[in-house]
Amino acid sequence: MNYDFSIVGAPDAISAPLVAGNLDIGLIPVNLAAVLFNQTHGGIKLAAVNTLGVLYVVSGDSTVTQLSDLAGKTVVSTGKGTTPQFVFEKVLADAGLTDSVTVSYRAQATEVASVLAATPSTIAVLPEPYVTIALAANPDVHIVADLNDAWQQAVGSPLVTGCVAVRTAFAENEIGVLNSFLNEYQSSIFIANHEPAYMAPLIVAKNLAPNDDVAKNSIARSHIVFMTGDDAKKAVGAYLKALFTANPNAVGGALPDDSFYYNNFNV
Repeated sequence: MNYDFSIVGAPDAISAPLVAGNLDIGLIPVNLAAVLFNQTHGGIKLAAVNTLGVLYVVSGDSTVTQLSDLAGKTVVSTGKGTTPQFVFEKVLADAGLTDSVTVSYRAQATEVASVLAATPSTIAVLPEPYVTIALAANPDVHIVADLNDAWQQAVGSPLVTGCVAVRTAFAENEIGVLNSFLNEYQSSIFIANHEPAYMAPLIVAKNLAPNDDVAKNSIARSHIVFMTGDDAKKAVGAYLKALFTANPNAVGGALPDDSFYYNNFNV
């Protein structure tokens, strides 16, 4: 099929046109899909999970090698009021570090990366591909913790941060078209994970990474997946429940019911 793709810098830039019907499908954070589902009274569905956790704690401080080493430290992060904050706070709480870690927030991941580059002893929470860029730029910078693994340990379910959201009207009226897209999208994800050298220049061409090496090396740590059906429902349900407990507004004030999940795709 022919597609008209748009790449934007912030998920909010997708929300309005998706709700208005100017977009049929949006790749957005899972919790934003739940917010839109609640705001539109069921006008948005989750068709698939496409990304697990992409957040990592990194530092050039050789004394900081695990989460417990964050006690008494300041961590620089992005995403205040959004997924990175909720995820990191949950991980800190599970590790008993809530009251002993100070988090200093920046508006963008690029700002966090700049702080780390200027002062390598900084402890930072960064997403890919900034992690790969930081590791390549300074051999002293290392991964302290994969928040995907830390979340799994804390919650007992995968960290599911990104999804394929679709307008309910489109999902109901264009089942064949949507399922064709999902099939092709699943194939694309398979190629990205199994042929990163092939995918790297395509990523660079979209200005999503500075060069082929960064693009190729960041794919494995980006946890790109294709999860549908009961697997997606179970993981998303656990994720949204954890966010709701921390801050109900993070999911739109209520946990979505079963109608939130698109069930007409057969792998």
